[in-house]
Amino acid sequence: MSTASSPAAALSFDKVSMQYPDGTLALDGVDLRIAAGEFVSVVGPSGCGKSTLLKLASGLETHTGGEIWVDRSNLGYTFQDATLLPWRTVLPNVELLMELRGVPAAERRRIAMDQIELVGLKGFENHYPKRLSGGMRMRAALARSLALNPGVFMFDEPFGALDEITRERLIDELIALYLRKGFTGLFITHSIPEAVYLSSRVVVMSRRPGRIIAEFDIPFAWPRTPELRYDPEFTRLAGEVSVALRRAIEE
Repeated sequence: MSTASSPAAALSFDKVSMQYPDGTLALDGVDLRIAAGEFVSVVGPSGCGKSTLLKLASGLETHTGGEIWVDRSNLGYTFQDATLLPWRTVLPNVELLMELRGVPAAERRRIAMDQIELVGLKGFENHYPKRLSGGMRMRAALARSLALNPGVFMFDEPFGALDEITRERLIDELIALYLRKGFTGLFITHSIPEAVYLSSRVVVMSRRPGRIIAEFDIPFAWPRTPELRYDPEFTRLAGEVSVALRRAIEE
């Protein structure tokens, strides 16, 4: 049950299981390898253990079986909520993780300002979270993780609570960040179109206890454009993922 770097993958789950103290088996024999620079989305029924995968990889929880390989010293994580500190403005919120790592003040201020500009929040660095829209708060959360220049970036349904227009805009912005930064991505979502649009590969999980039951390579070239969502091949592929997910629910 060790955690280490693997030369074959940026992130790897090898027969990983997770059983909670009350006896609930959340994951059972999950095998998933993600190559450096790959962006993988995971879909599955509610309660199947999708978010548990991220918690195990990040060290927030400890798996009870199998092996996980990941470099946790170079890991980014964005939650379903932006989790900004309400008493801090955008700039010190973006600086927070660097501050905790002991990055000198002048350096972290420079890096934070660069990331704030990168995510489109320049001019809002002195605003408190309560003065920001949901999309702007999520941009600030992305900037906070990007400030550490993560090699592996994990996303736990970060856009799930946003309206459709804001969500689509942030998805396009995330793709631009991915192409610019070159990180390895693991993205949890309930939205099949979102998964297909964002990813180089989509993974489908079974009902609890979660395991991988289907994988789909996404053939579309980068960068993706909004028009792709109306392409017949996109619709066909999203339909295949949907069929696999329905089978997972019905098993």
